[in-house]
Amino acid sequence: MRTTNHAVEIIRYTIAGSNQHSFEEVYRKACTVLQSSPYCLGYEIIHGAEDPSSYIVRIHWTSTADHMNGFRRSKEFMTFFNLVKPFYNDIQEMKHYEQTPLV
Repeated sequence: MRTTNHAVEIIRYTIAGSNQHSFEEVYRKACTVLQSSPYCLGYEIIHGAEDPSSYIVRIHWTSTADHMNGFRRSKEFMTFFNLVKPFYNDIQEMKHYEQTPLV
């Protein structure tokens, strides 16, 4: 992951235990789409130690504008969206954040 000033998209999910394996498999496939995008600098998916149903997807974009106007208008977006769409209603938060110099 490059260490430049870029946008970070945070997506917080609550995924029931019975769906966690499917969720991770879907994102395993969806990440290949992210890897092919020139706008995506990197990503990670973590889940809660105390509450395993809590997942956070963190995607680093070249900028918020590149994510919204580049990736979301690309042909790859529909592939990505169709993969993760079954978990759309499990989203608790989906926002862009900017880095601070506090690293």
